[in-house]
Amino acid sequence: MTSRRADFYHPPFERAFLLPAYWPTWLALALLRLCVYLPRGLVGFIGARLGDLACRLNEKRRRIAQYNVDLCFPELPPEERRRMVRRHFQVYLQCILDMGLVWWARPAFLDRYIRFTGLEHYRQHHERGHPIIVLTGHFAALDIGGIMLSRHFPQLGLIKPEKNRLIDWFISRGRTRFLGRLVTRDQGLRPVVREVKAGRGFYYLPDEDFGPERSVFAPFLGTQAATLTALGRLAKLCDAVVIPCVARRLSAAEGYEIALRPALENFPGGDPRADAARMNRELEIGVRAAPQQYMWTLKLFKTRPGGAPSPY
Repeated sequence: MTSRRADFYHPPFERAFLLPAYWPTWLALALLRLCVYLPRGLVGFIGARLGDLACRLNEKRRRIAQYNVDLCFPELPPEERRRMVRRHFQVYLQCILDMGLVWWARPAFLDRYIRFTGLEHYRQHHERGHPIIVLTGHFAALDIGGIMLSRHFPQLGLIKPEKNRLIDWFISRGRTRFLGRLVTRDQGLRPVVREVKAGRGFYYLPDEDFGPERSVFAPFLGTQAATLTALGRLAKLCDAVVIPCVARRLSAAEGYEIALRPALENFPGGDPRADAARMNRELEIGVRAAPQQYMWTLKLFKTRPGGAPSPY
Protein backbone atom coordinates (compact mmCIF):
# COMPACT_ATOMS: atom_id res chain seq x y z
CA MET A 1 0.00 0.00 0.00
CA THR A 2 1.56 3.26 -1.17
CA SER A 3 -0.87 5.71 0.47
CA ARG A 4 0.24 9.14 1.57
CA ARG A 5 -1.37 9.87 4.91
CA ALA A 6 -1.43 13.64 4.26
CA ASP A 7 -3.97 13.09 1.46
CA PHE A 8 -6.52 11.53 3.81
CA TYR A 9 -9.13 13.48 5.72
CA HIS A 10 -8.39 13.45 9.45
CA PRO A 11 -9.60 16.61 11.26
CA PRO A 12 -7.71 17.47 14.45
CA PHE A 13 -9.20 17.59 17.92
CA GLU A 14 -9.66 21.26 18.82
CA ARG A 15 -9.48 22.97 22.19
CA ALA A 16 -12.68 24.78 21.19
CA PHE A 17 -14.53 21.48 21.63
CA LEU A 18 -14.30 22.01 25.40
CA LEU A 19 -16.19 25.31 25.29
CA PRO A 20 -19.82 25.56 26.45
CA ALA A 21 -21.07 25.82 22.86
CA TYR A 22 -20.19 22.14 22.41
CA TRP A 23 -21.60 20.87 25.72
CA PRO A 24 -24.97 19.82 24.18
CA THR A 25 -23.04 17.83 21.57
CA TRP A 26 -20.98 16.15 24.30
CA LEU A 27 -24.20 15.22 26.08
CA ALA A 28 -25.61 13.63 22.93
CA LEU A 29 -22.37 11.72 22.41
CA ALA A 30 -22.43 10.53 26.03
CA LEU A 31 -25.94 9.15 25.48
CA LEU A 32 -24.69 7.43 22.33
CA ARG A 33 -21.86 5.89 24.34
CA LEU A 34 -24.33 4.77 27.03
CA CYS A 35 -26.35 2.94 24.36
CA VAL A 36 -23.35 0.66 23.78
CA TYR A 37 -23.88 -0.87 27.24
CA LEU A 38 -27.69 -0.95 27.40
CA PRO A 39 -29.64 -4.06 26.35
CA ARG A 40 -30.10 -4.04 22.58
CA GLY A 41 -33.86 -4.45 22.90
CA LEU A 42 -34.10 -1.33 25.06
CA VAL A 43 -31.95 0.65 22.63
CA GLY A 44 -34.15 -0.53 19.76
CA PHE A 45 -37.28 0.56 21.63
CA ILE A 46 -35.82 3.99 22.38
CA GLY A 47 -34.76 4.40 18.76
CA ALA A 48 -38.21 3.50 17.47
CA ARG A 49 -39.89 6.01 19.78
CA LEU A 50 -37.41 8.73 18.77
CA GLY A 51 -38.19 7.84 15.16
CA ASP A 52 -41.91 8.28 15.79
CA LEU A 53 -41.18 11.68 17.29
CA ALA A 54 -38.99 12.71 14.35
CA CYS A 55 -41.64 11.57 11.89
CA ARG A 56 -44.27 13.74 13.59
CA LEU A 57 -42.12 16.82 14.13
CA ASN A 58 -40.02 16.95 10.95
CA GLU A 59 -42.78 17.73 8.50
CA LYS A 60 -40.39 18.68 5.68
CA ARG A 61 -38.53 15.36 5.70
CA ARG A 62 -41.75 13.41 6.21
CA ARG A 63 -43.26 15.03 3.10
CA ILE A 64 -40.14 14.28 1.05
CA ALA A 65 -40.13 10.66 2.20
CA GLN A 66 -43.84 10.24 1.52
CA TYR A 67 -43.50 11.65 -2.00
CA ASN A 68 -40.61 9.29 -2.77
CA VAL A 69 -42.39 6.22 -1.42
CA ASP A 70 -45.64 7.11 -3.23
CA LEU A 71 -43.71 7.54 -6.48
CA CYS A 72 -41.71 4.32 -6.18
CA PHE A 73 -44.39 2.00 -4.77
CA PRO A 74 -47.71 3.06 -6.35
CA GLU A 75 -48.89 -0.56 -6.26
CA LEU A 76 -49.02 -0.53 -2.44
CA PRO A 77 -52.14 0.66 -0.57
CA PRO A 78 -51.81 4.24 0.79
CA GLU A 79 -51.87 3.06 4.40
CA GLU A 80 -48.99 0.64 3.75
CA ARG A 81 -46.96 3.43 2.15
CA ARG A 82 -47.54 5.64 5.19
CA ARG A 83 -46.40 2.80 7.46
CA MET A 84 -43.25 2.43 5.35
CA VAL A 85 -42.40 6.09 5.92
CA ARG A 86 -43.00 5.80 9.66
CA ARG A 87 -40.92 2.62 9.81
CA HIS A 88 -38.12 4.37 7.93
CA PHE A 89 -37.87 7.05 10.63
CA GLN A 90 -37.88 4.36 13.30
CA VAL A 91 -35.10 2.24 11.78
CA TYR A 92 -33.03 5.30 10.92
CA LEU A 93 -32.98 6.42 14.57
CA GLN A 94 -32.29 2.85 15.69
CA CYS A 95 -29.24 2.77 13.41
CA ILE A 96 -28.10 6.16 14.71
CA LEU A 97 -28.22 4.88 18.31
CA ASP A 98 -26.29 1.78 17.20
CA MET A 99 -23.49 3.88 15.69
CA GLY A 100 -21.77 3.81 19.07
CA LEU A 101 -21.24 0.07 18.59
CA VAL A 102 -18.91 0.45 15.62
CA TRP A 103 -17.22 3.43 17.28
CA TRP A 104 -16.56 1.88 20.71
CA ALA A 105 -17.77 -1.72 21.17
CA ARG A 106 -15.30 -4.57 21.45
CA PRO A 107 -14.41 -6.17 18.09
CA ALA A 108 -15.43 -9.60 19.36
CA PHE A 109 -18.94 -8.32 20.04
CA LEU A 110 -19.11 -6.64 16.63
CA ASP A 111 -18.19 -9.88 14.89
CA ARG A 112 -21.11 -11.62 16.61
CA TYR A 113 -23.70 -8.87 16.23
CA ILE A 114 -22.88 -7.66 12.72
CA ARG A 115 -22.52 -10.53 10.29
CA PHE A 116 -21.49 -10.80 6.65
CA THR A 117 -22.98 -12.84 3.86
CA GLY A 118 -21.06 -13.14 0.61
CA LEU A 119 -17.77 -11.88 2.03
CA GLU A 120 -16.07 -14.52 -0.09
CA HIS A 121 -16.93 -12.49 -3.20
CA TYR A 122 -14.75 -9.67 -1.90
CA ARG A 123 -12.03 -11.91 -0.53
CA GLN A 124 -11.41 -13.80 -3.75
CA HIS A 125 -10.84 -10.61 -5.74
CA HIS A 126 -8.76 -9.04 -2.97
CA GLU A 127 -6.51 -12.10 -2.80
CA ARG A 128 -6.03 -12.00 -6.57
CA GLY A 129 -4.96 -8.36 -6.40
CA HIS A 130 -7.97 -7.01 -8.29
CA PRO A 131 -8.89 -3.36 -7.62
CA ILE A 132 -12.36 -3.26 -6.00
CA ILE A 133 -15.24 -0.78 -5.90
CA VAL A 134 -18.03 -1.59 -3.45
CA LEU A 135 -21.34 -0.37 -4.85
CA THR A 136 -23.83 0.55 -2.15
CA GLY A 137 -26.51 3.15 -1.50
CA HIS A 138 -27.87 5.47 1.14
CA PHE A 139 -29.28 2.94 3.57
CA ALA A 140 -29.85 3.64 7.25
CA ALA A 141 -26.97 1.32 8.20
CA LEU A 142 -24.52 2.53 5.55
CA ASP A 143 -21.88 3.68 8.09
CA ILE A 144 -22.09 0.39 9.95
CA GLY A 145 -21.51 -1.47 6.69
CA GLY A 146 -18.52 0.62 5.68
CA ILE A 147 -16.81 0.49 9.06
CA MET A 148 -17.28 -3.26 9.41
CA LEU A 149 -15.99 -3.92 5.91
CA SER A 150 -12.88 -1.94 6.85
CA ARG A 151 -12.41 -4.32 9.78
CA HIS A 152 -11.46 -6.99 7.23
CA PHE A 153 -10.03 -5.08 4.25
CA PRO A 154 -8.53 -1.61 3.66
CA GLN A 155 -11.29 0.75 2.54
CA LEU A 156 -11.62 4.27 1.20
CA GLY A 157 -14.73 6.41 1.62
CA LEU A 158 -15.88 9.86 0.62
CA ILE A 159 -16.91 12.27 3.35
CA LYS A 160 -18.73 15.58 3.39
CA PRO A 161 -17.45 17.42 6.49
CA GLU A 162 -20.14 18.23 9.06
CA LYS A 163 -20.85 21.81 10.12
CA ASN A 164 -20.55 20.73 13.76
CA ARG A 165 -16.80 20.15 13.93
CA LEU A 166 -17.01 17.94 17.02
CA ILE A 167 -19.52 15.63 15.32
CA ASP A 168 -17.28 15.67 12.25
CA TRP A 169 -14.29 14.62 14.38
CA PHE A 170 -16.18 11.68 15.90
CA ILE A 171 -17.62 10.53 12.57
CA SER A 172 -14.20 10.67 10.93
CA ARG A 173 -12.59 8.89 13.87
CA GLY A 174 -15.29 6.19 13.79
CA ARG A 175 -15.00 5.57 10.06
CA THR A 176 -11.23 5.15 10.38
CA ARG A 177 -11.27 2.99 13.53
CA PHE A 178 -10.05 -0.07 11.63
CA LEU A 179 -8.63 -0.01 8.09
CA GLY A 180 -10.77 2.80 6.73
CA ARG A 181 -9.48 6.06 5.26
CA LEU A 182 -11.38 9.11 4.02
CA VAL A 183 -11.11 11.72 1.30
CA THR A 184 -13.42 14.65 0.64
CA ARG A 185 -15.40 15.16 -2.54
CA ASP A 186 -13.55 18.35 -3.41
CA GLN A 187 -10.28 16.38 -3.67
CA GLY A 188 -11.56 14.93 -6.94
CA LEU A 189 -11.03 11.46 -8.34
CA ARG A 190 -7.24 11.38 -8.35
CA PRO A 191 -6.78 10.09 -4.76
CA VAL A 192 -9.61 7.61 -5.29
CA VAL A 193 -8.03 6.17 -8.42
CA ARG A 194 -4.61 6.01 -6.75
CA GLU A 195 -5.89 4.24 -3.64
CA VAL A 196 -8.06 1.74 -5.50
CA LYS A 197 -5.17 0.81 -7.78
CA ALA A 198 -2.99 0.41 -4.67
CA GLY A 199 -5.36 -2.17 -3.19
CA ARG A 200 -7.79 -0.15 -1.06
CA GLY A 201 -11.47 -0.88 -1.75
CA PHE A 202 -13.66 2.12 -2.51
CA TYR A 203 -16.96 2.18 -0.58
CA TYR A 204 -19.05 4.13 -3.08
CA LEU A 205 -22.56 5.60 -2.74
CA PRO A 206 -23.59 7.06 -6.13
CA ASP A 207 -27.37 7.26 -5.55
CA GLU A 208 -27.75 11.02 -5.11
CA ASP A 209 -29.18 13.61 -7.49
CA PHE A 210 -26.35 16.01 -8.36
CA GLY A 211 -28.18 17.71 -11.20
CA PRO A 212 -28.30 17.27 -14.98
CA GLU A 213 -24.72 18.35 -15.69
CA ARG A 214 -23.20 15.24 -14.09
CA SER A 215 -25.98 12.76 -14.76
CA VAL A 216 -28.04 10.86 -17.28
CA PHE A 217 -31.65 9.79 -16.80
CA ALA A 218 -32.02 6.10 -16.02
CA PRO A 219 -34.84 4.01 -14.53
CA PHE A 220 -34.80 3.66 -10.75
CA LEU A 221 -37.69 2.07 -8.86
CA GLY A 222 -40.12 2.71 -11.68
CA THR A 223 -39.25 6.32 -12.43
CA GLN A 224 -36.59 8.23 -14.32
CA ALA A 225 -33.82 9.42 -12.00
CA ALA A 226 -30.86 11.70 -12.65
CA THR A 227 -28.09 9.13 -12.24
CA LEU A 228 -24.35 9.66 -11.89
CA THR A 229 -22.17 8.00 -14.54
CA ALA A 230 -18.98 8.06 -12.46
CA LEU A 231 -19.11 4.37 -11.49
CA GLY A 232 -18.43 3.17 -15.03
CA ARG A 233 -15.64 5.71 -15.51
CA LEU A 234 -14.00 4.80 -12.21
CA ALA A 235 -14.19 1.08 -12.88
CA LYS A 236 -12.54 1.61 -16.26
CA LEU A 237 -9.85 3.96 -14.93
CA CYS A 238 -8.95 1.59 -12.10
CA ASP A 239 -9.57 -1.65 -14.01
CA ALA A 240 -11.70 -2.50 -10.98
CA VAL A 241 -14.39 -5.05 -10.28
CA VAL A 242 -17.67 -3.71 -8.87
CA ILE A 243 -19.19 -5.64 -5.95
CA PRO A 244 -22.75 -4.71 -4.87
CA CYS A 245 -23.33 -4.44 -1.12
CA VAL A 246 -26.14 -3.54 1.24
CA ALA A 247 -26.09 -3.22 5.04
CA ARG A 248 -29.37 -3.64 6.88
CA ARG A 249 -30.68 -3.91 10.41
CA LEU A 250 -32.42 -7.21 11.13
CA SER A 251 -33.70 -6.72 14.68
CA ALA A 252 -32.43 -5.85 18.13
CA ALA A 253 -31.81 -9.53 18.82
CA GLU A 254 -30.36 -10.53 15.43
CA GLY A 255 -28.23 -7.45 14.86
CA TYR A 256 -27.12 -6.45 11.37
CA GLU A 257 -26.40 -8.17 8.07
CA ILE A 258 -23.93 -6.88 5.47
CA ALA A 259 -24.69 -8.70 2.22
CA LEU A 260 -22.24 -8.70 -0.69
CA ARG A 261 -23.14 -10.12 -4.09
CA PRO A 262 -20.88 -11.39 -6.88
CA ALA A 263 -18.95 -8.80 -8.89
CA LEU A 264 -20.75 -7.41 -11.92
CA GLU A 265 -19.81 -9.17 -15.12
CA ASN A 266 -18.85 -7.19 -18.23
CA PHE A 267 -19.03 -3.86 -16.42
CA PRO A 268 -18.61 -1.19 -17.60
CA GLY A 269 -20.11 -1.91 -20.98
CA GLY A 270 -19.07 1.27 -22.73
CA ASP A 271 -22.47 3.01 -22.91
CA PRO A 272 -22.77 5.46 -19.95
CA ARG A 273 -26.57 5.40 -20.03
CA ALA A 274 -26.74 1.61 -20.08
CA ASP A 275 -24.12 1.38 -17.32
CA ALA A 276 -26.12 3.85 -15.20
CA ALA A 277 -29.30 1.82 -15.71
CA ARG A 278 -27.48 -1.36 -14.70
CA MET A 279 -26.11 0.33 -11.59
CA ASN A 280 -29.62 1.40 -10.62
CA ARG A 281 -30.93 -2.14 -11.09
CA GLU A 282 -28.28 -3.40 -8.68
CA LEU A 283 -29.22 -0.72 -6.13
CA GLU A 284 -32.89 -1.65 -6.50
CA ILE A 285 -32.13 -5.18 -5.33
CA GLY A 286 -30.90 -3.79 -2.02
CA VAL A 287 -33.81 -1.37 -1.69
CA ARG A 288 -36.45 -4.02 -2.32
CA ALA A 289 -34.84 -6.36 0.22
CA ALA A 290 -35.57 -3.83 3.00
CA PRO A 291 -37.48 -0.87 1.53
CA GLN A 292 -38.12 0.85 4.85
CA GLN A 293 -34.35 1.15 5.41
CA TYR A 294 -33.61 3.21 2.29
CA MET A 295 -32.97 6.93 2.80
CA TRP A 296 -36.32 8.20 1.54
CA THR A 297 -35.79 11.60 3.15
CA LEU A 298 -33.27 12.53 0.42
CA LYS A 299 -34.45 14.54 -2.58
CA LEU A 300 -33.87 11.60 -4.87
CA PHE A 301 -35.84 12.93 -7.85
CA LYS A 302 -35.39 16.71 -7.72
CA THR A 303 -33.99 16.82 -11.29
CA ARG A 304 -36.78 16.00 -13.70
CA PRO A 305 -36.70 15.16 -17.43
CA GLY A 306 -37.29 18.09 -19.75
CA GLY A 307 -36.28 20.62 -17.12
CA ALA A 308 -39.53 20.21 -15.18
CA PRO A 309 -39.51 21.84 -11.72
CA SER A 310 -38.47 19.86 -8.67
CA PRO A 311 -41.44 18.12 -7.03
CA TYR A 312 -40.09 18.96 -3.59
